[in-house]
Amino acid sequence: MPDAVRTAAVRAVLIMSLTIIQAMVAFLSTLTGSWLAFPMVLSSVASTVVATWAVLDVWVTRQVWNQRHGVVSEPSSTARQMRRQRRRAQRAARAAERDEAGGRIRGRRNAGDHSRTGDLSRTGDLSRTGDLSRTGDLSRA
Repeated sequence: MPDAVRTAAVRAVLIMSLTIIQAMVAFLSTLTGSWLAFPMVLSSVASTVVATWAVLDVWVTRQVWNQRHGVVSEPSSTARQMRRQRRRAQRAARAAERDEAGGRIRGRRNAGDHSRTGDLSRTGDLSRTGDLSRTGDLSRA
């Protein structure tokens, strides 16, 4: 909270607390029938107006501050910056991993693709490899 808004808020809280105390004194003096009851009721009404003005002052001061200085949200901008740094580090780590293991991944992909490599022993079609004894088809031998 900016200093101007904080000052207005503290002032409003003090005025409201004094108004509540004054209203309680007015109520209790009215119950007892004291001569102080009438002046306290009048001053409580005036204090209520001042307390309302103090609360409005906090609201107006906050609006003026936001209009002049913009909404300052340091924690969220800091968190946003940290997220950006973390994402950059993750991207860099993935890129380094990709560069480091790039050839091996492609080789693995090609080795697993049986139609390109000619390695038919993995597909189960051993009749073309020349090892006919394992397939059970001995008529071609």
